[in-house]
Parts: sequence; C-alpha cells; structure tokens
Amino acid sequence: MKHLNKAISLLLVSSMVLGITACGNTNGKESAKGSEDGVITLRILENDTAKQEGYLDELIAAFNEEYKDKGIQAVDANMEEYSNLAENGPYGYGPDVLYQANDKLMTYAEDKHILALNRDDFECAKYIPDEAWDAFTIAVDGKNYTCAIPVNVQEPMLFYRKDMIPENWETEWDQDGNKTPDFFQDWSSLYQYSQQVVETSGGKQYGLVAGCTDLYMMAEFFFSYGGYVFGKDGNGIDNPEDIGFGKGNAAKGLMGLRQFAGLMSEECIDDSIGQNRYAKVADGTYFCSISTPDTYVLFHDRLADVYKAEGSSDDEADQKATENLGMIELPGKMPADGDLSKNADTVDTVVMGGVNGYGISAYTEHRDACIEFVNFATSKEMIKRRAEILGIAPVRSDVAEKMGGITSMIFDSLSAGHISLMPSVKAVDQIWDPIKTLLSDVAKDAFRESKGEAVKYGDEASVQEALDKASKSIYDAIYTLSK
Repeated sequence: MKHLNKAISLLLVSSMVLGITACGNTNGKESAKGSEDGVITLRILENDTAKQEGYLDELIAAFNEEYKDKGIQAVDANMEEYSNLAENGPYGYGPDVLYQANDKLMTYAEDKHILALNRDDFECAKYIPDEAWDAFTIAVDGKNYTCAIPVNVQEPMLFYRKDMIPENWETEWDQDGNKTPDFFQDWSSLYQYSQQVVETSGGKQYGLVAGCTDLYMMAEFFFSYGGYVFGKDGNGIDNPEDIGFGKGNAAKGLMGLRQFAGLMSEECIDDSIGQNRYAKVADGTYFCSISTPDTYVLFHDRLADVYKAEGSSDDEADQKATENLGMIELPGKMPADGDLSKNADTVDTVVMGGVNGYGISAYTEHRDACIEFVNFATSKEMIKRRAEILGIAPVRSDVAEKMGGITSMIFDSLSAGHISLMPSVKAVDQIWDPIKTLLSDVAKDAFRESKGEAVKYGDEASVQEALDKASKSIYDAIYTLSK
C-alpha cells in the first residue's frame, strides 16, 4: 500500500506541477495528435438526462461557437453514461472530459485514471463551498489533491402532484397544525396515507412507490438507524475495513422498508421503475416517488404530456406542470422502532447524498484544452442554463442564490448531519451489488407474504443475519477476492 500511495502521489504531482498528461508533451504545448486540420477535438461524456433534454447539445454548441477561432471543438463522446474509463481510457476510447458522481470519479482518481487539478485554474472555484470540494479531494502522503470540479449536489427528493394532495389534509393530515401535511414530515404518516390511497382506490392507485432495490434512494432505512457505509479512521478518512450496513439498529430500518414495500406496486422491485416513475407520478398512479433533483425535468415533461393529452396547449401544459409538480426533501422523521403503522417515538431521517462534477481523463492528449472546456461548462451562464433545463441544485453560490431554495436547503441538511455523502474511495464500488441483492430480497418478502408464500425475514434477527452476510461479501470483495 505504501508503494501504491507513492505511485499515486507521483502521478498527481506530475499532473499538477508539470502539466504533463498521459500522452502530452513536456513543453506545455498541446499535441495535435488525433486532431484534424490542427483542430483539437474533445470528447465529452455527460449523463443521460443532460443528453435527452438537449443540455449537452446546447453546451457543446455554445462552446464551439466561443472557441471556433481558437482551434478547439467539443463533441458528444457518444458513450453510455457509466462507460468505464478504466477499461476504455488506456486504449484511447475513453472521453477527454467526463461528468459523473463523486464516488465514481474518485474511484478513477484512486487508480490514476483522472488528473489532479489546480482549483485556481477555474473561475468557479471561489463560489464553491468546502463541502463540495471535499467530495473530490484525495489525500496522498499527507497532501490533499483536487480531482474534479463540483457542479451540483444531490440527495433523494420526493416528487408529487400538488393537485393530488387531499382536500381535507388540514383537518386530517396536519396534527401539529404547522400548515404542512404530516405525510411530508414523517414516514409513518406517509405510510398511513399510502395505505389510505391504496384502499380507497381499490388498489388502482398508490401513495409512495419508489425503487426499493436502489441503495441511493433507500439508504435512509440504514442510515437513520445507525448504519453507514464505511467508518472513519483516526484522521477522519473513510475506512473500508469498517463496513457499517449492519450496525446500530439497521435491521429495524429494513423491517420498515419491507413493511412499506407491501403498500407499493410490485414495480418497486423492478429496475424499470427508474424510468416508469416519471409517467406514473404524472398520470396519478403514484401520489409520489423518489428521485434526484436533476431529474425534475423528466417529471415535469411527463406531467406536461398529461395536460396536453387533456387538451391544453403546449404553453398551458408547461405552466400547469410547473404549478402542480412538487419537489421536497424526504420526510424528516422515521419511527424509532421501525414500525410505520403507528405514531410513536421517532429518529431523524438520514439520507445518502452525492456531488456531481467534471473530471479530466488522465489519458487525454489535450489537458489545457480540457481545462478550457470545464471552465466554460462551469461558468455562471452555463450552470444557470443547466439548472434551468435540468432542475439541478448548483453548487456555485452565485447561481444558487439567484435560483433559490434547493441548494441552500440541501447544504443546510448536509451541515445538520441529515445527509451522508457517498464515500469518495475505490472500495465503494463493491457495496452496490450485495446491498441491491439484499434490498431486493427484503422488498420481495412483502410480496411473498401477500401471495401466501414462505417469507425470509419474519423478524429482526433474520434481517440482521442477512445484513452481516452482505457486509462480509463486501469485505471479501474489497480485501480477499480482489487479491
């Protein structure tokens, strides 16, 4: 490990101080290799939503217009959102610039696949808070390096139709009289309201339906009860030897998840819900679902489609969708004992969060041109456009202040300990599959029970055993099977 750290350190130092890229020149000039007519072409990998909604096309068009006389152009990398830089980069197939979440980008950083960057090279640096920078910081031999430029902060949000809130909510669903429906404030009330929706609709409509196999969306059922991904060492650095999914009262949380799954459509255990939730919230099949702020536009557009199908003009449908689509943080309280059917003692909800940003491939031949692109993409104007088109929560304070609410709300929750950021270490790659398998199995138990089949998790002890097995699988994948 000592030799590995030294190797990483050398690469990072050479990238930052000497300005040498994986295939660059030592004289600081850009290589023209791979370009046509002396024009440098940068391949940009963006997320699928940015591509579908036209933001990437707009970004590339604006950049190419700005740099048309400077010998640089950008193109869509035309790759899957989660294409593997570690596999593609060394063979020249990877992107030059990639936009991804902190856990993925920092996995690349740990294995030397993206470059360390100098914050002072980027105009946005002075507007970005420390919490966002921390997500893209790696410590090597006692020195910290920045490996990506933050763009937006994420946490799971509740999306719903405002016009489907029951008319009697103030008398029936506002027990504390604070002018906010109880089902937006605590999970027990959301469960009980969901039960009412299912019963009154004869099973044709649902309250909350969300992806129960998605750890990012369901982490609150671990974290709120004392579970965690990795512990910290004496220096506050993530320690993958300490795997915390089964710690605290996490078994109570998963029993609560199992309970709630029983009120959801069986789609909650199918990966297709990742795409279906937008239309199902829009047409009223689901009262609400869970997703991230950057998918706001997808909920909005599907709701506008509903209004257009009802006869509204495009402008009217867009206005109605804007008025009636709600996006708020998840309910802030969980039942302390995990039983959602009753109102008793509670614990604070803690969700999983992340920061998305731009990294630069260590295999690019055009480091300086990549810096120009990232500077352009993280400029005030382009981040504002990204927020307008996609509904992100931007980390640039000057944009966030003008856009209002969401970003400051998320950072307040982060500071209060209600959001736990995804670890920025390579070992996090090993958590997803074992926990997805466990979550799927726990949620399926609710449907086994409704079908009269034998259940696997009838009590906390059986859930705890499954958590311990999943944690061991993660440990083995990190420390045993990888050797």
